[in-house]
Amino acid sequence: MYKTILVPIDVSEDALTDLVIPHVTAIQKLNNAEVHFLAVSAPISNYLRYGGTILPGDFPDDEKQAEIILNELKEKVKRFAIPADKVHVTSSVGSVKDEILAIAEEINADIILIGSRHPSMSTYLLGSNAASVVRYAKTSVLVIR
Repeated sequence: MYKTILVPIDVSEDALTDLVIPHVTAIQKLNNAEVHFLAVSAPISNYLRYGGTILPGDFPDDEKQAEIILNELKEKVKRFAIPADKVHVTSSVGSVKDEILAIAEEINADIILIGSRHPSMSTYLLGSNAASVVRYAKTSVLVIR
């Protein structure tokens, strides 16, 4: 049923990664599916909008930033009991929602498995990445809490 699974991972949120591990592993084994792990980071320019001061030498460019989160993602993926030939990892810099949706279309994902915290006041007001993915995805989305 699910041959291609997309799993967005927030490399800064170990608790969310721990939540999705058993679900991803079970669905992958049941379907012998390909699992595409994705880590997305907002561009450095987003941080500057909020009044932060950063000197050019203090932050990596987008390409270096993507490489850093890719290495972090590779470490996290080792915690999943999935055959190596079924695992694909990628990272990108951009809007989390937009990058997830673009990759889902690119790989023709059958399902997106995404971890989510319980809503807080800020997510009620601003929305969450998981809620945005559910709202705009063209494929099924399983939100894991």
